[in-house]
Amino acid sequence: MNALPTACEVRPAVELLRVDNLQTEFRVEEGVVRAVNGVSYTVDEREIVGIVGESGCGKSVSQLSVMQLVRNPGRIVGGEVWFEGHNLLKYRASSPQMREIRGAKISMIFQEPMTSLNPVLTIGRQLTESLELHLGMTKKEARARAAELLDSVGIPSAQSRLDDYPHQFSGGMRQRVMIAIGVACRPKMVIADEPTTALDCTTQAQLLELMLSSIEGCQGALVLVTHNLGVVARYAHRIYIMYAGRIVEQGLCRDIFYRPRHPYTIGLLKSVPRLDEERGRRLVPIDGTPPNLIDLPPTCAFLPRCAVAGERCRLEPWPELEPIDGEGHMARCYMMEATGE
Repeated sequence: MNALPTACEVRPAVELLRVDNLQTEFRVEEGVVRAVNGVSYTVDEREIVGIVGESGCGKSVSQLSVMQLVRNPGRIVGGEVWFEGHNLLKYRASSPQMREIRGAKISMIFQEPMTSLNPVLTIGRQLTESLELHLGMTKKEARARAAELLDSVGIPSAQSRLDDYPHQFSGGMRQRVMIAIGVACRPKMVIADEPTTALDCTTQAQLLELMLSSIEGCQGALVLVTHNLGVVARYAHRIYIMYAGRIVEQGLCRDIFYRPRHPYTIGLLKSVPRLDEERGRRLVPIDGTPPNLIDLPPTCAFLPRCAVAGERCRLEPWPELEPIDGEGHMARCYMMEATGE
């Protein structure tokens, strides 16, 4: 594998966000979906953290829970979310405290901008609203700042485009608008939930560089939620791998890519195309499908798909995260000796 970028070797030290034992569930007719089942992680100031996993593993729900944006039938049933010395889960979702934090201190770039942007409001109004609310700008000041933001994310004729509606922008341009909204108030942390889904590779690369540049400009931290390990390999300092609502492996970027220890992490890496492999090499998919979160087994949830499972995996409960080697490198697996060979 090609050498990882310098960013992967550096980890800022001042803790900004701490999530402890977060639990979020959805009550549906069939039962209780345990979408987030005891997740804990931290984000430091000016750090880029990657949260990776297949669709349905709970990575997006975990971030919506941090923002208290989970809606019925979902609810947060346990855990703590500490940000700047305050447990955000002590506040009601509609409280003034949470409204002050959302957008101003923690912002979110959503997966699909066409459903996230309000179709009946102009792009300009959707940008100026947070500027007026959180920064106390006048309408004139906010509009001028909104034009600057659109220009900074590469929207041509930014001043005139303020009066356009979302449907008048292409998919890539709408995502640029979402980035502009996300960094408008210079938040301390930005959560990007699959920010380049459904875009071509060239546009993805441009938007990721733009997003990183914008966040660096406001000296904020970034939580990058994705299923694409190639994205986090380039940008992330630390990576958390999620499966079935839990973190199964975590560590510095170099640990995850050079010394993966959980079979699921190894499977994800084998399914990614690599430039240092000879042409014609077939990708190795992970057999099977993710488990039903309504009826999780008492043993390891990855057991039916695991190629190295032993007798202990079939008899004992899903293990806790155990330290391995390296700074904060941990995995949830009984067979780490076999995977480390």
